[in-house]
Amino acid sequence: MIKFIFKAIVRDKNRSLLPIIVISIGVFLTIALSGYIKGVFGDMIDQTARFQTGHVKIMSKAYADNKDQVPNDLALIGASELTTSLKTKYPNYSWVNRIKFGGLLDASDGNGGSKGQGPAMGMAIEMFSEPSNEVERLNIPNSLVSGNIPSKSGEVLIGAEFAEKLDVKVGDEITYMGTTMNGAMTFESLTISGTVRFGVSAMDKGMIICDIADARKMLDMKDATGEILGYSLDELYFDDKARALTSTFNAKYADSTDEYAPVMFPLSEQNSMGSYLKLVDSFSSLFVIIFVIIMSIVLWNTGLIGGLRRYQEFGIRIALGEEKGHIYKTLIYEAVLIGIIGSVTGTLLGITLTLFMQKHGIDISGMMENATMMMPTVMKSKFTPELLYIGFIPGLFAMVIGNMLSGIGIYKRETATLFKELEV
Repeated sequence: MIKFIFKAIVRDKNRSLLPIIVISIGVFLTIALSGYIKGVFGDMIDQTARFQTGHVKIMSKAYADNKDQVPNDLALIGASELTTSLKTKYPNYSWVNRIKFGGLLDASDGNGGSKGQGPAMGMAIEMFSEPSNEVERLNIPNSLVSGNIPSKSGEVLIGAEFAEKLDVKVGDEITYMGTTMNGAMTFESLTISGTVRFGVSAMDKGMIICDIADARKMLDMKDATGEILGYSLDELYFDDKARALTSTFNAKYADSTDEYAPVMFPLSEQNSMGSYLKLVDSFSSLFVIIFVIIMSIVLWNTGLIGGLRRYQEFGIRIALGEEKGHIYKTLIYEAVLIGIIGSVTGTLLGITLTLFMQKHGIDISGMMENATMMMPTVMKSKFTPELLYIGFIPGLFAMVIGNMLSGIGIYKRETATLFKELEV
């Protein structure tokens, strides 16, 4: 009977084509918007990963216990060897070194005196390493207020508000005063190549960004790094993959008593991001549920209207001697087949668009030219396993329920009433 119903669906396009198109569009929208919502809600996670946590982060055990103090005296030694090993063993991740440091910046008045001083929060990144992609990852090109990105050793970027406070501009020299990794005092002259505004008050009022080679020289951290951050190559964070990588890496050092041994943390175990991830999942799931309900109502009505329009057909079939129960079952089987065809079609189209948007996204850089807030310039979708089946809720079940309700009218059809209707 299924084969017979399938042939009827294929041959009678007036009866099946419109429902299949409506279901396909509904499921397509459900999948595409669900994936897009997942991607949009991940923006804050993405920014936190870019600037602070990475998708995974490696520190020494002692550094991790005191990370809020940024204790560079407890930094990882032999950073180049460890980084090379990570790139070899875990090629699905991009591995970069970073150093955070603090100190005092002094702006010279040109006459041997000082015209301003202020506490500085420093970040050293692999600025001149092409494969690292750190400059783009931190969205520095779109955050520049004046000047240029450093192009040689000794040049730094400084927060725009910090520059105003110190009364310095692009091309001026400033002096960094702080302590080295070994506790000695250090003084280093730096040249301002540009000012940046990220839209984060703490960064704009006291941030300097330099190349990691300059920081190692300045802080006496030869072949050392405070943190090694890992980013998946598609720049998307998946907690289960990050936790699996973390477990594999930490298992190698589980028995080590060395306080300088490396330890890895996934993003969800840093900066209270675990609770935020749960909140994101809850809100995104809520939006998806609401949209699925709306689409279910639409497709339910499609099935209901489709069944109501065939009341006369049902009456004729009853008059010819077909049992009402058999008519009702064929109606449900037909709805199931139409729902499956439409749901599969819509799911394939929706997943295709989601994967395309996950890779390419929507470029909104033109809208961000004068923006002061730090946010991605490419809005991407995110593929998750539930997108493979979530479209079947409105596409299949709602369609079937609609036909089941409309089919109840089959049992209300009376042969005598039918003949009267046909006479008219």
